[in-house]
Amino acid sequence: MLKGKHITLYVTGGIAVYKSLNIVRELIKNQAEVQVVMTKAAQEFVTPLTFATLSQRPVLTDNFVAQSAQDDFIPHIKLARWTDLAVVVPATANIIGKLANGIADDLTSTTLMATSAPKLIFPTMNTTMWNNPAVQTNINTLNLMDIRIVDPDSGFLAEGEMGKGRLPELNTIMVEIFKMFTKPLLAGTNVIVTAGGTKEAIDPVRFIGNNSSGKMGIAMANVAADMGAHVTLITTVHDSLSSPNLNEIKISTALEMQKELENHFESSNVLIMAAAVSDFRPAHKADQKIKKNDDKELYTIELKKNPDILKEIAKKKSGQFVVGFAAETENLIPYAKKKLHEKNVDMILANDVSKAGSGFNVDTNEITLIRHDKDPETWPLMSKSDIAAKFWEYYEQNIK
Repeated sequence: MLKGKHITLYVTGGIAVYKSLNIVRELIKNQAEVQVVMTKAAQEFVTPLTFATLSQRPVLTDNFVAQSAQDDFIPHIKLARWTDLAVVVPATANIIGKLANGIADDLTSTTLMATSAPKLIFPTMNTTMWNNPAVQTNINTLNLMDIRIVDPDSGFLAEGEMGKGRLPELNTIMVEIFKMFTKPLLAGTNVIVTAGGTKEAIDPVRFIGNNSSGKMGIAMANVAADMGAHVTLITTVHDSLSSPNLNEIKISTALEMQKELENHFESSNVLIMAAAVSDFRPAHKADQKIKKNDDKELYTIELKKNPDILKEIAKKKSGQFVVGFAAETENLIPYAKKKLHEKNVDMILANDVSKAGSGFNVDTNEITLIRHDKDPETWPLMSKSDIAAKFWEYYEQNIK
């Protein structure tokens, strides 16, 4: 996949510089052509000669110093035009700030400014620096500029602290580089995902709800966005979102969810109804907090049935692929098949929430795919992110 690709590796001044040597080695193994550019600070950690030996090319370090007797060009312009992919690893807060604010004062920043090639950034720094509002503002700016940012890992840092800021493992870095040269599986696909459990107010402080954490829906949304889809996430909960391709709409009640679905369904290609929607809501919401009366033992709340959102939205299908979820504690397959037909959806993802590690408020799940005229297909227990990745690969191969 990388054979003959021109990859420029920008190495900036962080303790993780030495790990970039392994990245160069892997890129060369995969037959990429690698040009390393080092900042002055990076050279304090590892010498340019080490990178030059691995990359089989002289390392570029300065805009104003010719790299060899044959160099008769402006280095940053020629390199910018040569580059198929620009990778900044490790990326310090300094280079992130320069990129976000248009500062070009050395070879690294001027070349990155001049290149129109895709850019892949691996921030690496102390946790306090990573969480600094200025750094996060700059990260958000780069996201808006369609620059791919890979969040740092959490773990033991050079300063002896535990926290977020480590360079991801080599395998993760290489996967991200490979992804930059592959067409996203879901490019051009408009996806809606619902997530979380709805909350139906009894009074200003109490509500009827359920135990759904929203983790499965959020995983579905994040992975779809990472695969190139434009995702609308209609959710009752908030979690870290991994892609600028993702638009989050925060709601609380079933009626609010229904309204947002009706607004967006027509322009979608896929609907993943992962939310746990309350079947009922209080017929009347009290204007003030309901007080406990010591003389009263029994309280009655009149309930009103909520609309069957999945069934109603499926009636409006005009080519959309609609997926529902079935969380059961018994008779998993029969109940899921019944739901598939009654609600007129294209697929049910069924899971037995009575099983350990499957269902609400855990990071893993075991699901069974139920489709019309297909045998049920059960996937083993795995993380919800892995299930999401497996589902979208299944969709691309079998349905799209």
